[in-house]
Amino acid sequence: MIDKTLENRQLDLEEHNKKFKDMSPRELILWGYKNFDNQFAITTSFGIQSSVILNMVNQCSLQKKIKIFWIDTGYLPSETYKYAEMLINYLSLEIEVLQSEISPARMESLYGKLWETNKSSDLDKYHEIRKIKPLENALHKNNISCWASGVRSEQTNNRNNMKFIDIIRNRLSLRPLLNWKNKDVYYYMKENQLPSHPLFSKGYSTVGDWHSSSAESIENEGRSTRFGGIKQECGIHTEN
Repeated sequence: MIDKTLENRQLDLEEHNKKFKDMSPRELILWGYKNFDNQFAITTSFGIQSSVILNMVNQCSLQKKIKIFWIDTGYLPSETYKYAEMLINYLSLEIEVLQSEISPARMESLYGKLWETNKSSDLDKYHEIRKIKPLENALHKNNISCWASGVRSEQTNNRNNMKFIDIIRNRLSLRPLLNWKNKDVYYYMKENQLPSHPLFSKGYSTVGDWHSSSAESIENEGRSTRFGGIKQECGIHTEN
């Protein structure tokens, strides 16, 4: 079991990343659960590929449920809300919904529609309010030491440099699907009969908020369809 002080975690990271290369995503999820118990959690966006890691958690058949946090910005497409409801029922999931302390209407009154300015700094502020703070508050409240997500290395430039386990904002961040390719996701969903996000059939390879997501086109594909092409990351998976 990893010592939970930050100093000792740093000493163990290189060794564990070497070991994790030979472990399956499900084995990595079980590692997190066994080593951190109720201080381990999963985050989900109920995006295009979210069903994969949620199904893996469901298949672990553990004595105690792993905490699953869903960050609801209040600006998700209606298709995402409907998909989340369907997937929660389909997989019999227990989800804790995380929301900002500031309502969408209040935020817009105070700061305007931050996604319309085409400024990276305004997007940073938006993501801090609607995503990062709600997540950090939940991690702190639940004393989470290690949280896992479904990020994959081929999704963004930042994620291409990620390791299986690292430290983000003074907590361990575990990435069980890091080395998976699009084809791995496709075949897993097909073999496990997992329902697709409704926007996938409309050309979306990734989806977040309705105002900052679009279908793929000749000009844009992958994460370049997010945030008007200004950014690739919302900040949840970055240190700053």
